[in-house]
Order: sequence, then C-alpha cells, then structure tokens
Amino acid sequence: MGTLKPQGYISRLIEGELKEYLATFGAVEVDGPKWCGKTWTSLAFAESVIHLDNWEVKELVEADLSIALKGKQPRLIDEWQEVPQIRDAARRSIDASGNKSGAFILTGSTAPTREAKEHVRHSGVGRIGRLRMRPMSLFEMGKSNGKVSLSGLFRGVFEQTEQETGLLELADYVCRGGWPAVKDMPIERAQRVARQYLDEVVLYSSDKTGKNAMVLHGLLRSLSRNLAASVSHTTLASDMSQGEEAQSTKLLSRETIASYLELLQDLYLLEDLNGWDAPVRSRARVRTRPKRYMVDPSLATASLGISPEGLLAGGDLQTFGLLFETLCIRDLRIYASANVTMGEDTLKYYRDDFGLEADAIVERRDGAWGAIEIKLSENKVQDGIDSLLRLKDKVLKNDKSQSREPSFLMVLVGRSRFARISPEGVYVVPITCLGA
Repeated sequence: MGTLKPQGYISRLIEGELKEYLATFGAVEVDGPKWCGKTWTSLAFAESVIHLDNWEVKELVEADLSIALKGKQPRLIDEWQEVPQIRDAARRSIDASGNKSGAFILTGSTAPTREAKEHVRHSGVGRIGRLRMRPMSLFEMGKSNGKVSLSGLFRGVFEQTEQETGLLELADYVCRGGWPAVKDMPIERAQRVARQYLDEVVLYSSDKTGKNAMVLHGLLRSLSRNLAASVSHTTLASDMSQGEEAQSTKLLSRETIASYLELLQDLYLLEDLNGWDAPVRSRARVRTRPKRYMVDPSLATASLGISPEGLLAGGDLQTFGLLFETLCIRDLRIYASANVTMGEDTLKYYRDDFGLEADAIVERRDGAWGAIEIKLSENKVQDGIDSLLRLKDKVLKNDKSQSREPSFLMVLVGRSRFARISPEGVYVVPITCLGA
C-alpha cells in the first residue's frame, strides 16, 4: 500500500490485480464509472497524486505535460482523459526509464472523445495495463459472507453454508447499489444520491458532448425497462416514443440511438454481455446480439423511480427479477475480474433458437467453463437446474464440439437460506454466499 491511503478506506477485490499490474507494467490505467472508488483505491497504492479534473491544474498540464509526471512514484494521474496526451507522455517516460514498473496509475471515468483519441498516438502495449473497476459487490459491501468462491468452483471447492436473505433485503440491495459512499446510509438517502448521480452525469455529458439531456434521460429509462435484454435500436426508439419522452424522441433515428448508447458505454454506465458460442457452432448463435446491463442496478431503480417498498408493493416480480439479475451480473463480473485465470471478458450468456438459455457462462482462459442460471427465489430453482442440465447435455452431445464437461453448474438465487448441492449435482447458491 502507498502512503496516500485515505482514512476510512474500504478494501476492494481489485486490489490484488492492481498490485500485480503495478509489478508488471510501467503504468496501470484504471477506468470505470464516476464515484465507484477508482481514486480512493488508486490512492491506497500511490505515493503522489495530481487531479486533472481541477481546471487550473488542467490548464497548467496542457501547457507543460511534464508537470503531471513529476512526483514520487507510483504517481496517480486522476481523470487522465481530461488531457489525453498524458497517456502518450507517460508511455514515453516509461520507455526512457528502461520500462521501470509501477511508475504511474491513470484513472478515468469516461473514455476520451473521438477527437481526443487522435492525441493518443500510441496504444501503450507492453507499458500500460488496463483494469476495469465497478461499484462494490455484495461481498465488498459486507452483505455476502463469500464462503462460496467463484474461482473455487472451478477447482471443485465448495462449502455448504447458511445465510438467510429475504425479499426486502434484496430490494434494498438493488435500490441502494454498490456505491461506496452509500454503504451505510439509510436507503432513502442512498436513493436520493443515485437520482442525483444520474442527473449530474446527464447534465455533465450533455454539456460536454452537445447531446440532448431529455433524450439521454429517456434512453436511460428505456434501458431500465428493458434490462437484461438484447433489444434493437429500433425497439429502444419505439419504446422511448411511447412514454413521457415522446416529444423529444419521436424523430430519433437508429444512428442517433446508437450514438447515445455509445456515450453511455463511454461513461461506463452501460455494459454489454456477449453471447457464448465456443462449444456449439451455430450461425444463429454467432449473430446473437449482446444483452445490455446497467453497471449497477441502482441506476435503473433511480431512473424508474422505484423504491424497495414500491418494488414489493407493486407485485411486479418480473421487474424485481431483472433488477436482481443485473445485481448478480455486476457481482459475477467483479468476482471474475479479480481472478487472473478469468479476466475482464470472461462472462457471456447463452441462448439458442429453441429457447434453451443460461443467464451467465463463466469461461476461464484455459477453456474451462461453468454455467449459471439466476433466480429470484427458491420456487424457481428447479427450473434453473433443469435448464442447466439440458445445456450440458446439448454441449456434450454435439459431434462438432470439442468442449470439455462444465466445471460446474450453478443456480444463483436471491431469496434463500442454504448454499447446497442438489441431487442432480448442481450448486444452489444464495447471492449472499458468493464471493471471488
């Protein structure tokens, strides 16, 4: 750890990979949405810092890039994309040092604009490693005991454990989200923060890019209504034209929708989950569109104006289920990316033309894989087990497939009490028992 570790700092799973990257590369780029904890975690490993989101500092650095690079190392350059030439300058400094490792940490909460990218002349391959940071998982928030390890399941390591979780607790988790600052807040205040977060991000982005703020809010609401779906741009535009956004969105083209989606991805608020096509070669599967997820379920609840009580009182278990799925995908991504055998793009989903699907496929770098179905409560667990067994049977019976048997099959469940193995050999794990 560095000397700048903030008081009250909460440990994060990304720390292990960050430490390894600093020992390997001259610089580490840590990107992710605003307010997810990038700066605090990076400060915990840094010996000096410069913040480029301060306009006075930014102007000085634009006049003399060396200002940003001077200081005890590891040197944290916060919000580096504000002066994108910094990345190239850091790369040149690393080259000049003989590829000394651990010189810089670059944090960014938005991807550089197309115009700014023109100033990033070199990719930084071999000098700059990249890590993605997200809001906190339930384990990091202290809401999961973490006794069932995702990486451990690949090795057959499993501990039966107990932790009861009710629907009201789950509703709190999806509405609160994983933002470090709201960890111990009353839920009403945490939701107020999430709403303000969206408003500020939309205002900042519309001012900076010239995008229409009403359209951006409308797209966020449409995406929140279509969580975990692979809806087309046309469908999103049609959905937006039906609601309160109708006046400002009725003439939107597919190209315009695409540009707004790209903006949300550049802000790291929206993430695609690609289809899995390694073991079963099918043209239909190759054409499968990505499913879209908010980086944190609280963004969807804030956009839709949903509270935990409202989520339960409304009786809309389908919406609750999709929000819970978003939370699970967030946590699975965090747990997978914390392990060197998996990495950033390890999570996929499966769906075929016959309706067979798995909510998540986790595939290690060596080809080992596991399949996961996500269910809100115990009464749907057997459906998940049956679906996973059909998927396993289909993969292994495919003559053209050279896939090995799955390392594990798991139903990840919300309202539950026991982590156990079903009679069919499928793990049944409450989300509050899962960890990295």
